[in-house]
Amino acid sequence: MAAALKFNFTSFTRPHGVLVVFCEENLKFGPATQRALSSLGDLVRRAAAADRFTGKSGSSLDIVAPSGLNVPRLVVVGIGKESELKSRDIVKFGGIAMGKVPTAAASATIFAEFGSGPLKANQVADLALGARLRAYTFDLYKTKRKEDEERPSKVELNFACTNAASAEKVWAQQAAIADGVVLARDLVNEPANVLYPAEFARRASGLSKLGVGVEVLDVAAMRKLGMGALLGVGQGSVHESKLVVMRWNGGKRGVDPVAFIGKGVCFDSGGISIKPAANMEDMKGDMAGAACVVGLMHALAARKAKVNAVGAIGLVENMPDGKAQRPGDIVKTMSGQTIEIINTDAEGRLVLADALHYVNKRFKPKFMINLATLTGAIIVALGQEYAGMFCNDDKLAERLTKAGEAVGERVWRMPLGPEYDKMIDSKFADMKNTGGRWGGAITAAQLLQRFVNKTPWAHLDIAGTAMGSPQTDINKSWASGWGVRLLERLVEEHYER
Repeated sequence: MAAALKFNFTSFTRPHGVLVVFCEENLKFGPATQRALSSLGDLVRRAAAADRFTGKSGSSLDIVAPSGLNVPRLVVVGIGKESELKSRDIVKFGGIAMGKVPTAAASATIFAEFGSGPLKANQVADLALGARLRAYTFDLYKTKRKEDEERPSKVELNFACTNAASAEKVWAQQAAIADGVVLARDLVNEPANVLYPAEFARRASGLSKLGVGVEVLDVAAMRKLGMGALLGVGQGSVHESKLVVMRWNGGKRGVDPVAFIGKGVCFDSGGISIKPAANMEDMKGDMAGAACVVGLMHALAARKAKVNAVGAIGLVENMPDGKAQRPGDIVKTMSGQTIEIINTDAEGRLVLADALHYVNKRFKPKFMINLATLTGAIIVALGQEYAGMFCNDDKLAERLTKAGEAVGERVWRMPLGPEYDKMIDSKFADMKNTGGRWGGAITAAQLLQRFVNKTPWAHLDIAGTAMGSPQTDINKSWASGWGVRLLERLVEEHYER
């Protein structure tokens, strides 16, 4: 099991455990760091010269048991030119610092200052956020470990700063966000035999402890509402589909909520249009959009965000069975529109179609943002660095773009248009669920747009960023928890008063 982390915020006094400090290029240290290292004489400079370490961004210098400093290990992390740093880089350096702490260490002290001096309280909290996210591991099902992989059961991280009380107060807010990201990662990493729709709904219901109102709609309730598209996807599974609705009322009574909707396909075999066997195990992560929504609702509630928010997740399992829907079937959605099934592996848009209409009709939100690991086509277009953003509102698109740049979860706006819309017209129904090979991510978005009316809406295709995600300085997990920090920042900056 991963070690439990305890975060302490202290003054620049005698460090405990492994000491991590930062420097600019040319070994420029902050004043507190210089004082702490003064007893080493020119040891650091000699070690740096021997290792050709100059303080380049992301580089590090490791000195074991430095003579004159009562710590088992000194790690110097380079930040490059401080004048060129962006705010999100501080989170990154927190992750780098955490990555340099040996797994066997029971304590470490991180000096929260760069070359120009001590970091501000919010920057110290960002440093801690990066460390927390980097420390995440998912080893729940590992029963055997080598001796050198054994970790202490508890690790203390001490952040030395000039404003410990203020930093700790800000960290309480950041910790709520970190917990939301960790929750999302845990959900995506779980295997499908453990996390099926009913279990997912049970875990989402745990948010009630934070004051979130949670409703779970079963098959009978959804059938009564006419959700033929969502129910069609899950009808081939032994696990019944669910729709979970989460409400956080932290804003003024009567103010329209903001709404987030997630695709929650707990396992996607492709159905009758079955996927190839290679890498099908990754389809346990086809519920990453729903995981993000749950993590976001956790973050908002845990930090008591002053906003009214709705989160809805459609939970299904797409399996090939005698009862599964077939290519050529026609389903009727809650909105009354009909969809011809061309490919049963284009199932996420069917789940979202009913969920979007339901949220829009019931809650009349200020905007709706849905997240889904929807298409492989978006990975072909954007790789794993950006999520695809399709949006019918320029202001919402601009706000999402800026929030993504700020936290490092970037989105790239993709086109919508009537020319693409024609590609999903059907001869037998109002629309078909695929538009062919070309523009696959776009035609999927065009289908979703038919279920949002005039409500400001954005669709985030996170197939490349949420599972099998790139390894970064703040994430070494298969699941990234992508989207929680992006949407939390969006809400904090524009929708809380």
